[in-house]
Amino acid sequence: MNEIMTENEAVCESNVIVERVDIRRNYLRMSISELLFKTTVILSPLISFGIVAAIFLTLLVSSIPTIQKFGFHFLISTDWDPVAGQFGALTFIIGTLLSTMIAVLISVPFSISIALLLGEYYSRSFVAIVIRRIIDIMAGIPSVIYGFWALFFLVPAVRQLEMALGVPPYGIGIFTSGLILSIMIIPYSSSLAIEVIKMVPSDLKNGAYALSATRFEVIKAVVIPYASSGIIAGIILALGRALGETMAVTMVIGNANTLPDSIFSPGNTMASLIANEFTEASRGIHLTALIEIGLILMIISALLNFAGRELIHHLAPGAKR
Repeated sequence: MNEIMTENEAVCESNVIVERVDIRRNYLRMSISELLFKTTVILSPLISFGIVAAIFLTLLVSSIPTIQKFGFHFLISTDWDPVAGQFGALTFIIGTLLSTMIAVLISVPFSISIALLLGEYYSRSFVAIVIRRIIDIMAGIPSVIYGFWALFFLVPAVRQLEMALGVPPYGIGIFTSGLILSIMIIPYSSSLAIEVIKMVPSDLKNGAYALSATRFEVIKAVVIPYASSGIIAGIILALGRALGETMAVTMVIGNANTLPDSIFSPGNTMASLIANEFTEASRGIHLTALIEIGLILMIISALLNFAGRELIHHLAPGAKR
């Protein structure tokens, strides 16, 4: 009898030991997995910050010769003469901002309308699915295809408009580039706005309907104010896309290194200038001037994004005013 009890106790002790070993193994695996996950979570933003810092420092160091030679005058000069060695960025800064602002002003009404249609009116219908697929396709079309289409369709249309307005019928120019940019950025601003409008609490809308508000009044007083931060975020995303667009703009802007007389005049942007002249600028001050143009473009993009983020913070629901 005692021998049987001793054997049972031995089996129980061995089972306890096995369970403890299994627990320790599982704990060790969980600890390693948690450590790897924590390390990945910490390193990912650090790597992202390091990449951005490396890009900025590379552009800054490479453009030092131009910064030393021209200083602040580079930002306010309209001269761009590689033969004479005179360079200024003001022409291209103005061209970039003009084409981008035209694109945003044209695209925003269409983006908000599309977002309201798909997010508020037909959020779960077949129409919404079809239009959403079309928007996704538009976002994936290469910019060179947009450029080709603009050359064969938009340029003649803009030329007819210019003739009707009594301005030189170039067809190509700042306005045409802004027009094609507006079409390109609609998917970026509308997609985010659609999702935000869908997230507006139904209780708020039902409360407004209970107070005898019309559909338009609900959208005006409830939906748009509540979703304003998301709508602005979509516009900022589209703005960043428009600022850096190169190929389509290069094909229709005219590539004139002079200040535009009007929005219909040919011009140039910082991105299109770099695309046109970087292969020719093999060395010297011309190359560093183009690199500084890239640095200025990066700084402008960052400043506009920071300003947009602050605006989103102030427009967010529950933000202090």
